[in-house]
Amino acid sequence: VKSVFLFAGVSCQSTEMSNVSYHISNLLEKMTSTDKDFRFMATNDLMLELQKDSIKLDEDSERKVVTMLLKLLEDKNGEVQNLAVKCLAPLVSKVKEPQVETMVDTLCSNMVSDKEQLRDISSMGLKTVIAELPLSSSGLNLTASVCKKITSQLIGAMGKQEDVSVQLEALDILSDMLGRLSGALVGFHSSLLSSLLPQLTSPRMAVRKRSILALGHLVPCCSPALFSQLTEHLLTELAKGPPTSVTRTYIQCLATISRQGGHRVGEHLEKLIPMVVKFTGVEDDELREYCFQAFEAFIRRCPKEMSPHVATVTKLCLKFMTFDPNYNYDDDEEEEEDSMDIEDGLDEESDDEYSDDDDMSWKVRRSSIKCLEALIGTRRDLLLSFYSSVCPALLARFKEREENVRADVFAAFSTLLRQTRVGSSHHGLVPLIVKALHRQLKEKSIKSRQGCFCLLTELSHTLPGALEPHIPALIPGIVFSLTDKSTSSNMRIDALSFFHVLLLSHPPQAFQPHMQVLLPPVVACVEDSFYKITSEALLVTQQLVRVMRPQGQTATAGGFDPKPFVRQVFSVTLKRLKATDIDQEVKERAISCMGHMVCHLGDHLGAELQGVLAIFLERLKNEITRLTTVRTITLIAASPIKIDLSSILSETLSVLGSFLRKNQRALKLGTLACLTALVTHHAAAIKPAALEPVLSELPALVDEADMHVSQVSVTLLTCMAKACPSSLAKISSSVLPGVFRLVHSPLLQGGALAAILDFMQALVLSKTSNLGYSQLLKSLTEPFHSSPSSVDGGGVHRQSIHSVARCVAALSSACPKETPGTVAGLIQEVKSPGSPESARVLALLCLGEVGRSGSLGGSKEVQGVILEAFTSTSEEVKTAASCALGSMAVGSLNDFLPFLLKEISSQPRRQYLLLHSLKEVIRSSSLSPHVESIWALLFQNCECQEEGTRNLVAECLGKLTLVNPAQLLPRLKQQLKAGSPLARSTVVTAIKFTIVDQPKIFLKTSDNDINVRRVALVMFNSAAHNKPSLIRGLLGTVLPHLYKETQIRKDLIREVEMGPFKHTVDDGLDVRKAAFECMYTLLDSCLEGLDVLQFLDHVEEGLKDHYDIRMLTFLMLARLVSLCPAAVLQRLDRLVEPLKATCTTKVKAGSVKQEFEKQEELRRSAMRAVAALLAVPEVERSPSMADFANQIRTNADMASIYQSVQGGEGGLGPAESMDMS
Repeated sequence: VKSVFLFAGVSCQSTEMSNVSYHISNLLEKMTSTDKDFRFMATNDLMLELQKDSIKLDEDSERKVVTMLLKLLEDKNGEVQNLAVKCLAPLVSKVKEPQVETMVDTLCSNMVSDKEQLRDISSMGLKTVIAELPLSSSGLNLTASVCKKITSQLIGAMGKQEDVSVQLEALDILSDMLGRLSGALVGFHSSLLSSLLPQLTSPRMAVRKRSILALGHLVPCCSPALFSQLTEHLLTELAKGPPTSVTRTYIQCLATISRQGGHRVGEHLEKLIPMVVKFTGVEDDELREYCFQAFEAFIRRCPKEMSPHVATVTKLCLKFMTFDPNYNYDDDEEEEEDSMDIEDGLDEESDDEYSDDDDMSWKVRRSSIKCLEALIGTRRDLLLSFYSSVCPALLARFKEREENVRADVFAAFSTLLRQTRVGSSHHGLVPLIVKALHRQLKEKSIKSRQGCFCLLTELSHTLPGALEPHIPALIPGIVFSLTDKSTSSNMRIDALSFFHVLLLSHPPQAFQPHMQVLLPPVVACVEDSFYKITSEALLVTQQLVRVMRPQGQTATAGGFDPKPFVRQVFSVTLKRLKATDIDQEVKERAISCMGHMVCHLGDHLGAELQGVLAIFLERLKNEITRLTTVRTITLIAASPIKIDLSSILSETLSVLGSFLRKNQRALKLGTLACLTALVTHHAAAIKPAALEPVLSELPALVDEADMHVSQVSVTLLTCMAKACPSSLAKISSSVLPGVFRLVHSPLLQGGALAAILDFMQALVLSKTSNLGYSQLLKSLTEPFHSSPSSVDGGGVHRQSIHSVARCVAALSSACPKETPGTVAGLIQEVKSPGSPESARVLALLCLGEVGRSGSLGGSKEVQGVILEAFTSTSEEVKTAASCALGSMAVGSLNDFLPFLLKEISSQPRRQYLLLHSLKEVIRSSSLSPHVESIWALLFQNCECQEEGTRNLVAECLGKLTLVNPAQLLPRLKQQLKAGSPLARSTVVTAIKFTIVDQPKIFLKTSDNDINVRRVALVMFNSAAHNKPSLIRGLLGTVLPHLYKETQIRKDLIREVEMGPFKHTVDDGLDVRKAAFECMYTLLDSCLEGLDVLQFLDHVEEGLKDHYDIRMLTFLMLARLVSLCPAAVLQRLDRLVEPLKATCTTKVKAGSVKQEFEKQEELRRSAMRAVAALLAVPEVERSPSMADFANQIRTNADMASIYQSVQGGEGGLGPAESMDMS
């Protein structure tokens, strides 16, 4: 039976193949028809067949198809030829190697034929084949052999000087091939170079241009030796002082090479720069343009190597950006400007008649300005000097006459503003900028106006509010762009979006006087037929409504009466609100704009108001507009004008209730906020029954799976308890169990916990029938009494004990009458030997929390209970007692602090616990009278042998210093000079906790004790993380010490004998780890203060270090790739090796499980860095990286790690974040 099946399978396959062959041979027959339509249709059918994935050709059919198609390339009919070329693409991957070679051979020989049409078609064919050649390792042999064929033919074709079009085609194909398959052509690089260089002097401009392009594609992956050969050649030729046209080509070539080859140019810059600088002196505009383009490429690609030349280049740019020999900018223009407004218009017309068409000087100006922009964009560290040198020069060029150049001036200035940190003071410039721009806002040139608006938008972002005094000067320009008939729609959108930014970043009073002028054009834009203009205009209108009456002002406060304007705004907005056949964005913005009108000006709308509210209710029920409407109703509900919502209230509540069931988080949160606003502001109009549908949905939302939604839900319950307590009658069976589950959850903290505390207090005070104080208290504490003796037993987590204690304290502070009884009960609980451990811990913490509010007084009984708990055998109980003591001391300092200090001095065994209590006190109360006694006590204990205790002492010291830094910080410094290494490290750690004020103590990174150095680095890391502004100025002195600590030190590595085995221990590891952690933090907080290439040197060392450090450096590498890819690309070849080594390491066969896991984690981490690198487009141009990438794709094991890192973990998720706790 089996053989029958096999036979059937084979025959089935062969019939399929023979069917295809039959079908194809039919088509081939038709292709020989004399009727061009038959040939066309048959070729088209063949193309469709070839595009099917399933098609399999036998060898004979392959040969026939290829021969036929090549023949059709010479067909008399152009359409048939074009189709035949299109068939080549799918054919490349379907036929075997010999056939592809036949195709290529024929195409190449056609390339040099005499018939022009055949040449064109064949070069199209070659490009098609090149685009389809496989890049995967399996197809590399084919690709390589085809490339060899094509390349040798093309090199021949390029030598054919007599026919330029052949040369051009050959260069074009070569560029394509180098662009896509440069790696496969490594063997040909040098012969390509030697055949391309002579073309640079070709008499034909087009040949030179294409040769430059081809060289550009060759540069990224050629060997360094070839690159040097190319640059040397250019330098030698330039040094000979060739004719200007040739010089232009060479300089252009330099710029292209630099753009493509990037950092490689760096090592040749010393020789190149003087050469290019020399040629800027030649009186030739195009040559100068190319010189500046070369400078720009150098600056963008090799910022570090360009440092010494920045001053030279800046000076040249500033000189040539004003280079306009054929035009006289009259300086008197400005004084007469106002009186000449009318003639000005006529003046411009006549200007153009004698304009000089051959004047190329604008190209020089444009390229020098672009070069400046590159400088500003890459050298943030020189920003201040740019403000003094470049900024005034750019401002002066705002009067540039060529609109293209002017657009670049604006772009450069915008870059300068973008680089400036928000809020830094350059206010002095604003009047100058506005003076230079406000005239241009009325120019005919659209490009200029768009540039102005972009620049002003940047200005509003960088210096919010700075334009306030100049608003009267800017308004005519905005209005002009909105009303000018010839203005394009993009121009209007730009003007509106700038106006929107202006309204957002400036106070409303600034615009009120101009309302009369501003409103009509904006209203006209709302009625525009183009939806993008309408939607921008609605955003602006919404802000203008806010301007008419800012929130919280009464009807006519501020001397501005909105009444005359309300009508016109309302009618256009209403028209857009009612329309259903408009763009989604316009719908949403119309709802939002009308919402703002109702919220700010509802009392001016009179009878119209109810109609608007009815439309809102309709939009609320529509799935597409519901989210926007929910947010709008929230706004209206909270309006200070007290809008009457009774007509839609009950229906709105039931619709909102249904939204809480939907599986859309944004909608849930919006709905909860809306309900909270309604309940808070409109409780009187809500009948308890109307809240039923809402309450029935809340139990599902109070859940630890989504803490934020839970928090907002509990806040809503709190509002209900305060505003309409009667609605909560049935709560105990529905929502309350969920709330208690949340209190007992280990995840509860922060905002959600605060919301629950508020809710508990509101609930107790609302006096709802069955939910009194004792009932709530019982529900809170019950689980801790029923559980077995261990804390982790019966499903209650120890973390939740703290939450429960806070709730108990909240309840007791809401009902002060009940407190004494509760306290007595808690003390009993702690004392009774029979109560489970979890209940005792809870009781202690509750005492602490109740005591925190000072309601215990100095009760001796409580002190006794605490001391007794300190002697307990259970660690949990001891810790709880120390927390409780700290909290009580916060509540009543005078009663508990002396007792605490006495205990610390007299009880060395319990010091650790007591210090914890002290830390609590220092953290949260005003200590002034007790500082001295605490300070002395802490210094007695700062040399304790126990590291944990030392760290606690340090934390207490640091926090104490902050009570009075002016006096205590100098005293801390004193201690650094004296004392044992232990005392010094304690003090350095203490400084970590004082990072609020400029610490000048960082230089302890050079201490001779290794532990002190480690602690100093940890402290530095903490500063860099929390207060980077403090250390930016100190980087110059600290970085050398930091980098020194990253090196492996032989003298700290020792051998330890463990029985028969020798084991090496590296004492310097912790310090190195601390240093690398600092480096990681600096990447995020002080990137602009780092020399990235020097930084990379140390990262590179770390890539070969110990496991922990390698993990850190892989993270750093991934981070660096996203922050400054250019620098990483410069070092790529040196970084690939260690990455490759890690990814390919195998663990020894007999190793333990931990070893395997460790190695696996390392490889994953390295692979994340590789994935980050491969995400940068230019990376695979590096031969070593391309090689490694291929290795990953072909090796199943590595490929699977790569896949999982890429897909399973959300791209670079883990690589980007590192736990800095």
